[in-house]
Amino acid sequence: MTRYVMSIDLRRCVGCQTCTAACKGANATPPGIQWRRVLDIETGEFPDVRRTFLPVACMHCANPPCEAVCPTRATTKRADGLVAIDYDLCIGCANCVMACPYDARSIVHESHFAYGDTPMASEAKRFDPDRIGVSMKCTFCVDRIDLAAITGQVPGVDPEVTPACVNSCISGAMQFGDIEDPQSSVSRLLKETQHYRMHEELGTEPGVYYIWDQS
Repeated sequence: MTRYVMSIDLRRCVGCQTCTAACKGANATPPGIQWRRVLDIETGEFPDVRRTFLPVACMHCANPPCEAVCPTRATTKRADGLVAIDYDLCIGCANCVMACPYDARSIVHESHFAYGDTPMASEAKRFDPDRIGVSMKCTFCVDRIDLAAITGQVPGVDPEVTPACVNSCISGAMQFGDIEDPQSSVSRLLKETQHYRMHEELGTEPGVYYIWDQS
């Protein structure tokens, strides 16, 4: 069975925020809403100080706590591991926002644009009224994943069916693919390295793996 996951090599991430910009461009999120963020973390004491850049978004958990608290079944886990939101079923109750331990969800109750109440031509063209008053988050670019089933392309291999953030990563820190496929880049990479998943002690089984050293 297919299980799409993402790996992020923290040794390679330079904190350029290109993935954040690519995500916003691909998904036309409202001002102030970022489905993918890069945290800038400083550790140690002077003069032995280190900066670590940590990209975060929806973790597409195997046991998503957001799904369990949704009263309308708007949030569901797909067979391929992606956690999806049906905007037609979502009532904007924010239960999932509070349940998510990764701060990955947001709700916008009114239309906002970059320059006041009037959208630019590009904003008007891509404005989606279905995303007002409902929960939204990173989708792993689900429209691209679904396209792969039609075109026969492989997510994580062919850029057209790979999440925008992965395509944009200038350092090659981000990889995407089917962890159940032993030949996929993520499977091979995770076998060769030490990694962890954020808050995995909660039993959520996140679908994002952070690489930090060799095995």
